[in-house]
Amino acid sequence: MNTATQTITLHESFLSRRSPFDWLFALAVVAGGAFAFSRYGQAMDVYEKGILFGAVPAAIWVGWFWRPLRLLMAVVAVFALLGINAYQGDLGRADSVFWLKYFLSSQSAILWMSVLFVMSTVFYWIGMFARTQSAAMEAIGSRLAWAAVSMALIGTMVRWYESYLVGADVGHIPVSNLYEVFVLFCWLTTTFYLYFEEQYGTRVLGAFVMLVVTAAVGFLMWYSVAREAHEIQPLVPALKSWWMKLHVPANFIGYGTFSLSAMVAFAYLIKQQATETRLYKLAPLWVLGVLLCVLPVVFRQSVQGSSLYWTAYFGVSALIVAGILATRKRIAERLPALEVLDDVMYKSIAVGFAFFTIATVLGALWAAEAWGGYWSWDPKETWALIVWLNYAAWLHMRLMKGLRGTVSAWWALVGLAVTTFAFLGVNMFLSGLHSYGEL
Repeated sequence: MNTATQTITLHESFLSRRSPFDWLFALAVVAGGAFAFSRYGQAMDVYEKGILFGAVPAAIWVGWFWRPLRLLMAVVAVFALLGINAYQGDLGRADSVFWLKYFLSSQSAILWMSVLFVMSTVFYWIGMFARTQSAAMEAIGSRLAWAAVSMALIGTMVRWYESYLVGADVGHIPVSNLYEVFVLFCWLTTTFYLYFEEQYGTRVLGAFVMLVVTAAVGFLMWYSVAREAHEIQPLVPALKSWWMKLHVPANFIGYGTFSLSAMVAFAYLIKQQATETRLYKLAPLWVLGVLLCVLPVVFRQSVQGSSLYWTAYFGVSALIVAGILATRKRIAERLPALEVLDDVMYKSIAVGFAFFTIATVLGALWAAEAWGGYWSWDPKETWALIVWLNYAAWLHMRLMKGLRGTVSAWWALVGLAVTTFAFLGVNMFLSGLHSYGEL
């Protein structure tokens, strides 16, 4: 059989496996894309229209690839359209219409997202320690995580529409500031985790992964109150580009999956050290946990009046790390085999590295258009390169040298500190062409 015949056979086999529901879903996505184009096409430039046309087959493919996304897309589409329709072109209705005020305005939906993520984390951990009904508690945690992702996406879609109600020249995709990208980070990280949860048939890792999402929610709540970041602002000139719609989401798929891999690495080390009684052997885990919790102290110093919040945040974070180490034997009994943890860690980094590479290339093209050069050694660019090199080396050592076990887990966990500094530390301590994202 020649290559052309094999290609045709594989293509026919793929299409023949599609059920009537698959084709119905595809038809619904095409109809949705057509509706979006007819309704909002006049506000799109040629590049944005290209993105829309490319998003339609991409949405169909991911819905065929992972079926739970179909229901997610349907729920988000229905409730986002209900929220948009409830405005009737008047942003002031957000305070007078019941469904907008308490559920479907962007701020209400994101607040619900935050509550649901915290509740999901709590139920995952209840399931971790429950002697009975642990599976039921973890199932509730998983469903709450799905609900939180739904509310995050509904809030994002409605916020996008709200930005145009503020002003036609203000409207933009909501991935332009720290508030908006933290929402993006939360739902992307959770969605990738939920995929691995289904693929590996285990929910126990949700207890670890949702910790980093809840930490992000904590920052989001502080940032919203301290800086009123939930208010929609016009874009700075550098961000008025269609490149942003591609570069930022690709970048945050990388950030999200790198964070996911770090939390899985933490679980790996906890399982590995479950029977360790020598305190000096556990010291590195405790020290790293404390270092990751120190970030709130920096925020506490940076904004007057927030010291009580960040002191409590730091205290709770340190207690969680201490509690995990103290109960590591019980936790280790529930965790999957080390081989499973290692595989999830590897796949998370592989996916994140691929998208982070794409984001870096897109960023260089955007920089050439905006500033006249592909690379300027701006602090954000420099630290993005450091993050890229860190995970490139990790993948090289795994694929070429067979890196496994303790070293790879520690490397992935330390990578979270590097990624966090690239994400937030640069914005806090360094200035440059990306200063529009400063705290």
